[in-house]
Amino acid sequence: MSVQMKDKDAYQRLNFLYQAAHCVLSQNPENVELARFYCSTQKTIARRLVLRQDPSVKRTLCRKCCSLLVPGVTASSRQRRRSRNARFTVVRCLSCEQSKTLLNHPDHQLWTERPEAQQERPEPPDPGSSAQKPPRDQKRDASKAAAAQSAGGT
Repeated sequence: MSVQMKDKDAYQRLNFLYQAAHCVLSQNPENVELARFYCSTQKTIARRLVLRQDPSVKRTLCRKCCSLLVPGVTASSRQRRRSRNARFTVVRCLSCEQSKTLLNHPDHQLWTERPEAQQERPEPPDPGSSAQKPPRDQKRDASKAAAAQSAGGT
C-alpha cells in the first residue's frame, strides 16, 4: 500500500515550473524573463499553499527578482574564504545584483545521513532457526517424559 502524499499535484506543478525554467534557459540564455516568470509563479504557488521547498531548489532562486540562478548565465559564482576553516560560495544575480552567501563545509552531513538519525530496526527472524527448534508442545511432552522416567527410575 503506497503512502498518499499531501498536495502531490501541487508539488508536481512546482517541479514542472522549475524544470521549465531550466529548459528555457538552456535552449535560449537570453530568454531570462520567461524563466523568471516560471520561477515567480512557482514561488507564488508555494507561498499560497504553504509548501516547503527543498533547500537545493531555494538556493538556485534569487529572493529579490525570482530569477533562476545558473552560474555563467544569470549569476556569477565566487569561492571565498573568511578564515582558515570557513569556506563560502558567493552567488550574485546578474539581473538585480543581489548576492547569496552559502557555506561550503567539506565535512557537512545532512541530518538524514547521520548515524544518530537512523532508527534501529529489529532484525527479522531467521527462517532456518524455526526448523531447528522443536515446537512448545513437543518440549512439554519431552519434559513430562523425562520427569516420568526419573520418577519411575527411583
